[in-house]
This record gives sequence, C-alpha cells and structure tokens, in this order.
Amino acid sequence: MPLLPTAMASPFSTFSPTSAARALLPASTSRPLSLAAAASSGRVPPSRKGLGFRRGRFTVCNVAAPTAAEQEATASGAKESQRPVYPFAAIVGQDEMKLCLLLNVIDPKIGGVMIMGDRGTGKSTTVRSLVDLLPDIRVVVGDPFNSDPDDPEVMGPEVRQRVLQGDTTLPVTTAKITMVDLPLGATEDRVCGTIDIEKALTEGVKAFEPGLLAKANRGILYVDEVNLLDDHLVDVLLDSAASGWNTVEREGISISHPARFILIGSGNPEEGELRPQLLDRFGMHAQVGTVRDAELRVKIVEERARFDRDPKAFRDSYKEEQEKLQDQISSARSNLGAVQIDHDLRVKISKVCSELNVDGLRGDIVTNRAAKALASLKGRDKVTVEDIATVIPNCLRHRLRKDPLESIDSGLLVIEKFYEIFS
Repeated sequence: MPLLPTAMASPFSTFSPTSAARALLPASTSRPLSLAAAASSGRVPPSRKGLGFRRGRFTVCNVAAPTAAEQEATASGAKESQRPVYPFAAIVGQDEMKLCLLLNVIDPKIGGVMIMGDRGTGKSTTVRSLVDLLPDIRVVVGDPFNSDPDDPEVMGPEVRQRVLQGDTTLPVTTAKITMVDLPLGATEDRVCGTIDIEKALTEGVKAFEPGLLAKANRGILYVDEVNLLDDHLVDVLLDSAASGWNTVEREGISISHPARFILIGSGNPEEGELRPQLLDRFGMHAQVGTVRDAELRVKIVEERARFDRDPKAFRDSYKEEQEKLQDQISSARSNLGAVQIDHDLRVKISKVCSELNVDGLRGDIVTNRAAKALASLKGRDKVTVEDIATVIPNCLRHRLRKDPLESIDSGLLVIEKFYEIFS
C-alpha cells in the first residue's frame, strides 16, 4: 500500500499497463523519476542527450499526432460507423437558416452563424446535415491541425518550421472540411489541448495533445445550446475567434497553433441570451420559427418517418439534389474572388450601419462579404441591391442591442433603414 501514492502522484497521467508497471518499481530504479530528476537538476545523462532537454526545463519537440496510415484508417472507420445524416436538400422550409449556412460555407470569413429558435424546429438537424455538402480542402498528411500547405496563417507549428527550413516534400492530400461538435460538458483541457505528461516522463519530451480547437482549424465548430455554455469556455472561444490562434499555457510551457474556424451556434432564446461579446463574434444571425401551415407540418412528419424507417433509401432518393447543391457550392467558392460590388453600394451599406448605431465595423465587413457570397451562389459576378436586401437583416439585427436585457430585434428596424437609404 505505501506504493499507491506514487502511482497517483500526477493527476494528468492516464492509466496503462506500462505506467502501472513503472509505479511498482523501487524509486531508485524508476526510469521516469530518474529522467525528471536529471531534468530538474540540469544534469542530463549522455544516453539522454538529444531528447529535447534544456537546463532546468523541457522543450517542446513534437506534437502527439497520428501517422498518415492511422489517420486514413480512423477516417474510413468513422465513416462506416457514423450515424446516417438527414439530407440537407430534404429539409422543408427554414430558408433563412439554410441560406446563412450555405453563405458561410462559400465564404468562411463571414464569421459563422447564430441560429435561435423554438424547440423542435430542426436547428441541430440542419447544421449536422451540412456535413454532406462540405467541399474538399488540401491538407498536410498526418498533421493534427489540418494545415494548409500553401498558407502560413493556417499552418501548424511543425509544418511551418519545415516550410521555413525549405522542405518541399510535404505529403499533401485532400480531405473534407471537418465539423467538430463542442459538448456543453467539455473541459477546458479538452477544448484547448493539454500536455502529455506521461510522454514527457518516459521519452524526455513534452508532446502537445491537440484539443477540439486544433481539430476545428479550417473547419466548422458547432455548439448546440450555445447560450448554456459555461463562462470559462465562452472566454476560450472569444479569444480564439478574435485572434484565429489558440495559445495553451500548461506546465511551464507555451504553445500556439492556428484555430480559424466557422463558429456555428444554436439555441432556444427562452433558455437565456448570449453574452454580447460572443454574440458579436457570429457573422450572421438566423431566427427559426415553428411551421404553422398544417400541410407543411404533415409533409415534414412524413419525410421524417421515411428517414427513420430506411435512412439509406431516403438518402439515396435525395442523392441527385445533394450532388447538384454540392456542385453549386463548389462553383460559388471558386468564383467568389471575381464578384464585384459597386462603390456606391458599399457607401450605402456603411450608411445603414452608421445610422443604426452599430458598434465597430464588423457589421459593414460581414454585410459586404455575405452579399458577394450570395451573388456568387446565384452565378453572378456583380452584387445587386436585392442581394444586399436579402442578407443585411441577418448581418445586423444582433448588433443593434445595447442593453443585455433587451431582446434581439426581429430585423424590422434594419429593413426600414435599408429601404430609407437605398430608395
């Protein structure tokens, strides 16, 4: 029994047969303890040189990441075992929510979408159905941060270092944009990432164990019931959404990695409102209401019953529509750079934002981006007044609130001001 505290000394270590065996060794022969003592005293044995020790502390030498073969096997296994997803093309109604989601896929720099509405209106179903429509992106094989081989802004630390050293042999592959679910009960370590202490003790290096923010880089981070998220996780999201980087401070070291993601949140306004700081980080805001038309409600019920009865056959019946929508999104993404918006339209957008007393310039930027994405989705290379009229309520309505106790405007103020200025 005296040996039990030794095995439980580090709250960060995970149980394994190897760690259990080490815990039963006498203190004088325990390899992890001798390494730790050597590191703390600055005396590194010759056999341990080159493992990443510096005098008095460890240095970060690697990131705990799967190999290319492991990554491919995991992806194929997950694809086979995942639950069938309701097709996006099969969702009846909710056009405002679907448009906001599509525009964010076309231009991720819009900044995400906040979806608020009644219970049982298909918010989470619609968001998760977006997975089938997400396009492919180029990523570095085996990199846990989904690094872009061509853009240093979204490269992980190891990939960036190899590029700076002139390495031109990076293995590159294509992969689907990932969608990561952030559960309400997640811990800060799981979201931000933490240090693999066991690897530090056994191998003499501090390996970073990436979290959900690393996995969501260049992808989508979805938070269901975002208005119930703990404050400490909201602070983490605010920091990452503002800078596009996640900095981890654990056990005396600092690691930064890119965390650029499309933030999608959904919730029920009856359960509480969002903090204004987080609400402003969402590029667009969609309101979802309960369908009142009896015929439409019957159609939704019947479609859902068909899906529950035979998901595969139901998905196959919408396969052609899904592929058509996929092609439309891919075309819109590739043509987005060619879309132009006239200077006088930009001035009028900014005038609307100014007269509505919208704080900051984020409303102006998002409205311009959303209008261009909509024009690209419709196959045009020039933004029209109708494009702006469609997206401006979603881009500005959640930015009008001055008092946290006030409810979010329905968009009528924005529409009235729009027609007053664009008339």
